[in-house]
Amino acid sequence: MPITTTRDEPGIAVVTMDYPPVNALPSAAWFELADTVLAAGADPETSVVILRAEGRGFNAGVDIKEMQATEGFGALIDANKGCAAAFSAVYDCEVPVIVAVNGFCVGGGIGLVGNADVIVASDDAVFGLPEVDRGALGAATHLARLVPQHMMRTLYYTAQNATAQQLHHFGSVYKVVPRDELLDAALVLARSIAAKDTRVIRAAKAAINNIDPVDVKTSYLLEQRYTYELNLAGVADEHRDAFVETGKAKGAK
Repeated sequence: MPITTTRDEPGIAVVTMDYPPVNALPSAAWFELADTVLAAGADPETSVVILRAEGRGFNAGVDIKEMQATEGFGALIDANKGCAAAFSAVYDCEVPVIVAVNGFCVGGGIGLVGNADVIVASDDAVFGLPEVDRGALGAATHLARLVPQHMMRTLYYTAQNATAQQLHHFGSVYKVVPRDELLDAALVLARSIAAKDTRVIRAAKAAINNIDPVDVKTSYLLEQRYTYELNLAGVADEHRDAFVETGKAKGAK
């Protein structure tokens, strides 16, 4: 199964994404991921969730090929709603969510990571939003939770990536380890949370969300309004078609 949940240790649920070759999730998978994360957190036996991925990278965002192969805007709407559901699920999960990021974390991956409680990353991990190169917008809300304001703007406008080491320097990544040690590092942290009174941890998660200075759901939906406008204007299709045909941003050499 592309999205699975395992429970090999008391109190710890490990949710794994596995969509070869790059973990670009089709629209239905975003909804499935949302349901899986929420179900894991709702289980009274769960004290902490680890979200991880198999393969080359953690997450490459939405499946643009699926979007461009579908007539009309249905696939776009489903992808945007699915991403919003998955991002919200990580945020609303009743217990802390630790993300273990390997390789690339781009596009929708930033939405998942930006809404997580704790981030551990492999030393080859990179984080970024190629949205402007795809004729779209979105997840600046979540990137702003990972890097300072002006760095967020620079990365967003240029579609450049930040390294795990940079995010560790900014304080958003808790720990950077070799890739083969990534799951173990996440488990060590998960065990320390699972050892706490889960009633207190669940209250702590709710309390932290309620004092959050940014309404991440409304903020993300506002970003998506501009994405819809770009699609209605035909701009987004130009950029997505170029990416599907060449694997590169429109105009890139």
